[in-house]
Amino acid sequence: MVQNTETTEPKKKSKVKVPHIFVILFIMIALASLASYVIPAGQFERQANDSGAEVIVPGTFEYMESSPVTFLEFMFAIPDGFIETAEIIFGIIMIGGMFAVIERTGVIALGVNKLASKFSDKGLWIIPTLMLPFALFTTFTGQVEMSLIYLPAILPLVLKLGFDRITAAAIVLVSTIAGFSVALAIPANLGVAQEIAELPLYSGIGFRIIILSIVLLAGMGYVWRYAKKVHKNPELSIVFEENQEQLEVEEMAPAKATKRQIWTAFTLLAAFGVLLFGLLNYGWYFRELTGLYALIGITAGLVAGLKPSEIADAFNEGFKKILLGAIVVGIARGIAVVLDAGDIMDTIIYALGEFVNVMPDSLTAVFMLIVQAALNFLIPSGSGQAMVTMPIMTGLSDISGVTRQTAVLAFLLGDGFTNIFYPTSGYFMATLAVGGIRWEKWLKFIFPLLIIWYSVAVVALIIAQLIEYGPM
Repeated sequence: MVQNTETTEPKKKSKVKVPHIFVILFIMIALASLASYVIPAGQFERQANDSGAEVIVPGTFEYMESSPVTFLEFMFAIPDGFIETAEIIFGIIMIGGMFAVIERTGVIALGVNKLASKFSDKGLWIIPTLMLPFALFTTFTGQVEMSLIYLPAILPLVLKLGFDRITAAAIVLVSTIAGFSVALAIPANLGVAQEIAELPLYSGIGFRIIILSIVLLAGMGYVWRYAKKVHKNPELSIVFEENQEQLEVEEMAPAKATKRQIWTAFTLLAAFGVLLFGLLNYGWYFRELTGLYALIGITAGLVAGLKPSEIADAFNEGFKKILLGAIVVGIARGIAVVLDAGDIMDTIIYALGEFVNVMPDSLTAVFMLIVQAALNFLIPSGSGQAMVTMPIMTGLSDISGVTRQTAVLAFLLGDGFTNIFYPTSGYFMATLAVGGIRWEKWLKFIFPLLIIWYSVAVVALIIAQLIEYGPM
């Protein structure tokens, strides 16, 4: 008698695994290089505006001799991307080192325990309590890079209250991107766009306040709903499987701060004041901030009584944790490098402008939004995109009957919302790295909110077109 030795085992579900972010970006660089063999080369004339910035001159686009990306240019795209984003990369790495030192001083743990005790029976209220000031600060300053400071500061608190890393990142990113996208008085994107469109500086603020309120409330509600679900059942966390061990919070720190820790806290507050002063008054960017981050870490460590070798070890640990996010920034820039090398960046801009031009007048503003969102993948800079696209969009708005203020609004919303999911957005990818969150996991979380936000944007632009939204 032959025995049946087969055993019935449950079939494993086949999951489609999203490739590593490095693979995705490398494929994009390769496709952009191949596109230079298909898309004709072209160029706009550029001239300096009143502030000295180079602005495209509408109507000057001309095709030029094709210059496809060579194998060597393709091979050098990634190192060139690293060179072009060196300031950002070093700034990101230094942030990781600075916070590792601050964490070792014990100051963060003390602050977390005090706040956790205050919010212990009303943990969900930490969401609006943090999101509102983050959004307001960003909507007046445009300093979205502060997300790299906010997240490591609030992450231990959010975890201690029983939420997950996605919740912490969402509190920071959703609020800052909402404030940035519906700018009330940001010089870098709104100011430049209105200057090019020849509109009064920061005009139209009334309508933008209404849009910002709706966008921010939608974001708060979305984060609240997710956090409440995770708090009740941690297994529903999007990052539960791979980060299960990271969701555990460290033991309680001593209830009372030492004198050195108190002085360290004062030192950090003073340093934060210096950081804001430099950002707002001198326009500090990653070059200046990198030096400040290093100085803050060293000073805080010494004040707290850490030995020089301990400070160095902490920096080293921090560098390792955040290295992935820094590398992504350099690789992502490789896409723009090959587009410039093939002289097809302006051709793409010209084609998108013509695309908007042939759309029905009633939908012009909505298609402006789509075009601005698409271009932000290639030009991940608010002021840079404004200088490239607003001269064209201003002319198109005059022809189609859309007010220039509406064109500026389409630019803000199209440029802004993409910064919460495009891998070419440096500070966004770095923030995910700080939070230990994979890009594809974040996309799974944020996609429903994006649908809500873009629906609000479309309705807002249609209303703006109907009311002939202008200077106010």
